[in-house]
Amino acid sequence: MSMRLPLSTRRELLVVAMVICAFPGRSFGRSDPNNQERTDVRIKFTFADYTMTATLYDNPSARDFASMLPLNLKIEDFGSNEKIAYLPRKLTVEGHGPFSNEQPYDLCYYMPWGNLAMFYADYKYPGLIRLGRFDEGFQALHVPGEFPLRIERIQ
Repeated sequence: MSMRLPLSTRRELLVVAMVICAFPGRSFGRSDPNNQERTDVRIKFTFADYTMTATLYDNPSARDFASMLPLNLKIEDFGSNEKIAYLPRKLTVEGHGPFSNEQPYDLCYYMPWGNLAMFYADYKYPGLIRLGRFDEGFQALHVPGEFPLRIERIQ
């Protein structure tokens, strides 16, 4: 027994299918990694008598990170353009994708190692998810060394 849809319903379904194929990120709630929206979630990083603040972006990884706060970690230098801190567990990578508008003072998550990457100079690496952006105090990222790090939500 076969049920046949009216022609107008079939046309509507075809249009919906075409829209889903043309705009897959929008259709399934994924955002464009190059144009992420800032949220009202602000966090504070404290180490070595310095305080930095950052605003998180609206993506699943940033929300997962915020759910872990407060955190006591260790911040350390890595390479010549970033500081890193290892999280107690890996974050979700749902909805990630490459982005091409990298800037110093981005707060990222490096998927392969499960660490935060806090950039203070130009960068371009695969495997990153941008979690947010530093707003204030980011000059502290230039201070060399390894320090205890406290991360907490302030808003």
